[in-house]
Amino acid sequence: QPIVLLLQTFDIPPEQTRTPGPPLKTAAFVLDDDVHCGVCRWKVDGREINTELDPNYSFVEGNLLINNPHVINHGGVYQCIATNTFGTVVSREAKVEFAFLQNFSRKPRNMVSVREGQAVVLLCGPPPHYGEMKYSWVFNGQRSFLQQDARRFISQRTGNLYIAKVEASDAGNYTCAVRNMMTNTTVLSSPTPPKIEVRFPDTVHVSKGSSVKLECFALGNPVPSISWRRADGNPLPGKIKINHSSGILEIPYFRPEDAAVYECVAENSRGRNGARGRLVFHDVEHLHWVQTLKDAHMAIDANLQWECKAVGKPRPTYRWLKNGLPLTAQGRILVDSGTLSISRISLSDSGMYQCVAENEHGSVYASAELKVVASPPDFTRRPVRKSTLIQKGGEVVLECRPHASPKAAVSWWRGGQPLKDSERQTIMEDGTLRITNISKSDGGRYTCVARNQFGMSSSSGTLVVKEPTKIVVPPLSLDATVGQSLVLPCEVSSDSSLSPVFKWFFNGKPIDFIRQEHFEMIGGVRITNIQLKHAGKYVCMVHTEIDTVSAAADLIVRGPPGAPESLVVTDITDTTVQLSWGSGTDNHSPVTMYLVQARTPFSIGWQSVRTVPDSVPGQTTHAAVRDLNPWVDYEFRVVAINSVGVGEPSTPSKQIRTRAAVPKVAPVNVSGGGGARGELVIMWEPVPEEQQSGDDFGYVVAFRTLGSSTWIQTVLASPDASRYIYRNESIAPLSQFEVKVGVYNGVGEGPFSRVVRVLSADEGECVQRLPQNTHSTLLQQIITGHMITCFCCLTVKFTHGGKKKVLSYLILSYLNLS
Repeated sequence: QPIVLLLQTFDIPPEQTRTPGPPLKTAAFVLDDDVHCGVCRWKVDGREINTELDPNYSFVEGNLLINNPHVINHGGVYQCIATNTFGTVVSREAKVEFAFLQNFSRKPRNMVSVREGQAVVLLCGPPPHYGEMKYSWVFNGQRSFLQQDARRFISQRTGNLYIAKVEASDAGNYTCAVRNMMTNTTVLSSPTPPKIEVRFPDTVHVSKGSSVKLECFALGNPVPSISWRRADGNPLPGKIKINHSSGILEIPYFRPEDAAVYECVAENSRGRNGARGRLVFHDVEHLHWVQTLKDAHMAIDANLQWECKAVGKPRPTYRWLKNGLPLTAQGRILVDSGTLSISRISLSDSGMYQCVAENEHGSVYASAELKVVASPPDFTRRPVRKSTLIQKGGEVVLECRPHASPKAAVSWWRGGQPLKDSERQTIMEDGTLRITNISKSDGGRYTCVARNQFGMSSSSGTLVVKEPTKIVVPPLSLDATVGQSLVLPCEVSSDSSLSPVFKWFFNGKPIDFIRQEHFEMIGGVRITNIQLKHAGKYVCMVHTEIDTVSAAADLIVRGPPGAPESLVVTDITDTTVQLSWGSGTDNHSPVTMYLVQARTPFSIGWQSVRTVPDSVPGQTTHAAVRDLNPWVDYEFRVVAINSVGVGEPSTPSKQIRTRAAVPKVAPVNVSGGGGARGELVIMWEPVPEEQQSGDDFGYVVAFRTLGSSTWIQTVLASPDASRYIYRNESIAPLSQFEVKVGVYNGVGEGPFSRVVRVLSADEGECVQRLPQNTHSTLLQQIITGHMITCFCCLTVKFTHGGKKKVLSYLILSYLNLS
């Protein structure tokens, strides 16, 4: 089958192994899209190929075709040399080798005798070959290959067959079959004599990223089991594969941490044996470029320096080629490893250059073209600017940058006279003309003349001097109060031929007059309903074709003070606390006083509280709050006030609870009367929770008959109690009693209410019971929206003459919760 080496737009692979099959297609080197191979030549082992001397070779459009390739005549290292009008480059080297597999020797092998239960090794002894091989064994001429199991193992490194424990059924004829995976050919051996167990090498060098296999097979009776481990005790990585009844250990993608001593352990009931081998990380880094070459188009007499850099292990060496031939350092040419320098380049230096980096593992090529340009001055691409506007008193720079190789000498002319350096005029090294402190007389036509050894050229432009732009009415710094409106003016004078453009900036950012509702452009800038956020620096910027001027003003906005900071509550007693805080911003108006406010679970919102001093001056940042209720949760805040208004309140303080104290508030509206015969009914209005001053709050009810000096007392432990009934059958109807109700809590006893007189119940009987579910008008006025069940008794007293006197109504009501 013919071999074809193709000239394509990618690199040649470093090695090709040929077998019968499709033609070999190997790329030669990289060609740019706009570069084509003019003449292509081929070399093998450094010798140029001559198709007349060897008719097996032929060229087809730059490609090399090898018909009927032969192992001896056509194996070797091939390289392509391509030449066109730009120069010559060479390709990477491509190695062509031939895969083969010879036949086994026909010499018969000796018979192998072994006792049942023993172990045996049948040697394959493969014939000469090249390429990847696969080993199998055939038993008694069967069509299928012998299958590996716990007793039988085939080494893919040597081809040997291992049987750990021979059984009677193993007797027969064994043939080793070797298959070349590239040529797809297979040869068979004769029977082979036995040998002993498989061991792996003591040391194996493995390169980064490659895959390594260790083989281990033991002979024995009973059949030994095989296990693997690392000698350093570390566990085997999860990526490791163990195949064929543990006989092969494979480590893919070898890394430095995989380097270690690995041990194969074989054991059965009669003992154990082991074999060790060390895997050593072989740090090989394939060559690759980190800095390559770029084409250079340079003027004659310029200096060239190219640098290429590749990395790899071992460290690469460098050599340079010009048009495919070695480039040596001489005269103007200096070669220092990966750096090439050519001083004062000439037309003869044009061509294709290549940097070659190589080490023992291969080579890489980098290519670039050097094009040396020689031309007279030319202003076609970059002429002098036709018209330049500049303000009077300003500075102008007129550029002169013709294309010329070598660099042109530049001079400037005006009115037929050459310009020379002066106090205001300077011709820079790059040919630029610089004029400072421009006056009206500097206006006119200027010409740049450029010369080199190949010719001369010129280009002209006009300088137009204009009056400078000035801000005649600048914005002024002002003070304003929140809510006011004002105008910052900005008026200019400028050359009548120019159109000034105004822009306003606030604190360095452009003002958007469309989206920002407080700003309006009316000659200057109008700010309506001024807020604190509008304080800052305002800049009016005026731009024309020739200049830009600006003026700035500061706006100070006075407003209500900011919120006080860092409010702290200390020194908590039963009725007082101490507050301290930090001053907030005064917004350009000093704080005149502070208000202190408090909030409890019983108050509606924030309420002002009494302080010491009564009015907290603006220079003070602390105050004592007094007249608080004991045993109540409080939050506090402080509000600052200045001449502009009331500021924002501070952040509320942490909630605190005042200390408990003896109650100071007695029940009010103490009354009584009514009830059944023999009862004294006493009623009062409960003390609100915020005035109970502590836990364990309750009432002390005291009463005595009128004229008695001894008080009868009873204690009610419920803070919600509002009624007490004293029952004693000996109490005469409508007896007068003196009654008072006191309070107490866990701290102590508080005051009693004032003494009031209350009558005991009168005598009478229930002469009328109203039916159930009766809704009286009075009840409907008191309780609405609920279903209630009522019992009503009318109590009367019989007087002389048999008349009835209404004493009371007793109404019992029950809420129907369903």
